[in-house]
Amino acid sequence: MIDFHLTKALHTAAGPRTLDVALTLAPGELLALSGPSGAGKTTLLRMLAGLTRPDSGFLRVEGQLWYDQASRQWLPPQRRPLGFVFQDYALFPNMTVRENLAFAASDQSGAAQLVSELLELLELTELAGRRPSALSGGQQQRVALARALARRPRLLLLDEPLSALDLPTRLRLQQALGEVHRQYKLTTVLISHDPAEIARLADRVVELDLGQVRRVGPPVAVAAPATVAGRVLAVLPGGRLRVQLPGGAEVEVSGTAGVGEEIALAVVYQ
Repeated sequence: MIDFHLTKALHTAAGPRTLDVALTLAPGELLALSGPSGAGKTTLLRMLAGLTRPDSGFLRVEGQLWYDQASRQWLPPQRRPLGFVFQDYALFPNMTVRENLAFAASDQSGAAQLVSELLELLELTELAGRRPSALSGGQQQRVALARALARRPRLLLLDEPLSALDLPTRLRLQQALGEVHRQYKLTTVLISHDPAEIARLADRVVELDLGQVRRVGPPVAVAAPATVAGRVLAVLPGGRLRVQLPGGAEVEVSGTAGVGEEIALAVVYQ
């Protein structure tokens, strides 16, 4: 179990705010953070990681205090058994895929076997000898996730890890992330602005706004339905339209529109 109450003064474009979040995560839970830019989501993740020092509060992970303002306890980030996947991947450019994972796993028992297992799990075995510059964005993101898992973390932090990818790649990696979470049962905090992604992956979602928790609950109750713009490629028999989505994926929907027109499609959770 992970429980914390952390506060931090924020300086946003809208003026000063105080980030104040108190939560408890069950073992193996995947918690999603949503909310507008400037709400404090990334700052909260950085406080959990120890990259930003809170102004007050505490953080307890499986009974161990990582931070406690009252007793002045502070576990530095390099000693926190966690994995952090950043938006920009942050891979070592001078190392191969295997070397990136081996570096992260170097203080683990059975490191070589762990690296091989992760390469297979995330379908990276054939890419193990390549450096990051020779990989696509989706491949680099899989390496970043594998490297985070190589530390055998007690907490996994994901800061919009799929936001920069095209839609087909994002959907494939959402599936891979779901499989990783089910297999490793890691307590995870995910920042995402994609309601469909949250609905697919999260057990609970926390909506932050102006540094405060506005709503907490299951994705279907908290994450608002989303719309996405599409361009009509063809008008088909039976009142069907072939529509191209951002990233190049195509879907067929019912509707009335002309070729080349932009239409809005609603995301439906199933």
